Amino acid sequence: MNWLPDNYKVPTDSKYMKFQSGENTFRVLSNPVTGWEWWTSEVVEGKEVRRPNRAMEEAAIPVNEIEDEQLPKHFWAFVVWNYADEKVQILEITQKSLQMKIQAYSKSKGWGDPKGYDLVVTRTGEKLATKYDLMAIPPAPISKEIEKKYKEMTINLPALFTGDDPFSKEEKVDPDEIPDLK
Repeated sequence: MNWLPDNYKVPTDSKYMKFQSGENTFRVLSNPVTGWEWWTSEVVEGKEVRRPNRAMEEAAIPVNEIEDEQLPKHFWAFVVWNYADEKVQILEITQKSLQMKIQAYSKSKGWGDPKGYDLVVTRTGEKLATKYDLMAIPPAPISKEIEKKYKEMTINLPALFTGDDPFSKEEKVDPDEIPDLK
């Protein structure tokens, strides 16, 4: 007999999905926002804090803000249902191999829009040896419970570009009002 039930999982309260080792199954729930991301560091109350900075694709990136070893990465961010955590989260993908595979599925006549089927990303290795693979599960309708949970939420993806909380019910960011960094 195990000390904890076999199906026990440590609860997570993260609003963002991160790929764990092994299989990561999710359903895309929204269209993506795309752009560039880079990280900067600052000292807050004696501790170094790293923060993401994002710019829309067509915006110029302020080169003076970028740390020497950090190059901007192209990213996609969209809302997903994370089956492992059983919750709606935001997933950000910077891996070009995954972006190309999702794009290939989305352009395929047999698959189409990724909101119509589940995706499985398998992560293996660690640090610089990390590898990702992607597989689509045949198209199927989304469950009514997942659809209901998603519709009950307010998620404002353009807030990622201003540093605001995309889950805030009060902060609304109009994509046309995102600061132009040119």
